Amino acid sequence: MTELFGTTPTGEDVRRYTLTSPSGARLQLLDLGASASSYRLQAGDAGSEVLVGFDTLAQHLIGSASYFGDVVGRYANRIANGRFTLDGEEFVLDTNEGTTSLHGGPGGISKRVWRVTDQTEDVITFALTSPDGDQGFPGEVEIRATYRLLDDGFGLELAATTDRATPLCLTSHLFVNLAGGGSLDDHVLTVDADGYVPIDSASIPVSGPVLVEGTPFDLRQGARIGDRVREAHEQIELAKGIDHSFDLNGSGLRVVATLEHPGSGRRMELHADAPALQIYTGNFLDGTWASRNGRLRQGDAIALEPHVHPDSPNQSWADDVILRPSEEYRSRMEWHFSG
Repeated sequence: MTELFGTTPTGEDVRRYTLTSPSGARLQLLDLGASASSYRLQAGDAGSEVLVGFDTLAQHLIGSASYFGDVVGRYANRIANGRFTLDGEEFVLDTNEGTTSLHGGPGGISKRVWRVTDQTEDVITFALTSPDGDQGFPGEVEIRATYRLLDDGFGLELAATTDRATPLCLTSHLFVNLAGGGSLDDHVLTVDADGYVPIDSASIPVSGPVLVEGTPFDLRQGARIGDRVREAHEQIELAKGIDHSFDLNGSGLRVVATLEHPGSGRRMELHADAPALQIYTGNFLDGTWASRNGRLRQGDAIALEPHVHPDSPNQSWADDVILRPSEEYRSRMEWHFSG
């Protein structure tokens, strides 16, 4: 089903697309930001909602400051000082977090209305052309985001090509609350990562990954979120919670994290083929955004973002994140639910 969701202040129509699985689950997507705005475990039960989002375009546009459900880029996460050097040339980016470029800058791909290139009962593909010089990034990049319903959730495949070498890092910025609303303190988070990346006061890496053992970031055996975000640790204090990149174990599409809510018995498995996972515990939610379940306050939502480590173009220890014209960028992630 396709319906008009609203019209932006600049006159662009935004449409909402609804996919319903044989099991009765319902996924809703917006062409604005190729955003996953709602997933109900049972289509007719509002109480089975597990994504944090908005029921009106006006609310979503205000909430877009925190990227609720959006596909973000062209470089998800942060690039320090809004600049990088590639093949001997320095590029200066638009910035939107002090001197930092966050999630592609103030006009990144999450702020655009994408076009639909393919749609069936259980699959939809959004596409976007990001022109050469977009937010300061070199090269014209063609991006595709394909959502697919699964038996117990949904998946997303991101793909892109470029006509000029450019750093590229795309991900989904879903916010989740398995209880449907309120604090995530009682949620239990497990992450298959032996290392995490420490940051400075601007959330820029100060080194490569360090061991999680003996820190609040050791989530390998599972931990109650409310306990970990209140531990007395310099890195927790800097971020006002967790807003860090975890160095994931393994490779290929595998289970990288699980989130559980004992009160409801609900569980989510995140599968991804990314090398890293940014975990953000909603540290700066302050009541500004009125979601479908009320105003969002600190710790009411969590984002688990599979991608590469932040500021990789400027970090000598980081993996190569440059996409060249002879290559195709691909990234997969899946969300599986039970309970």
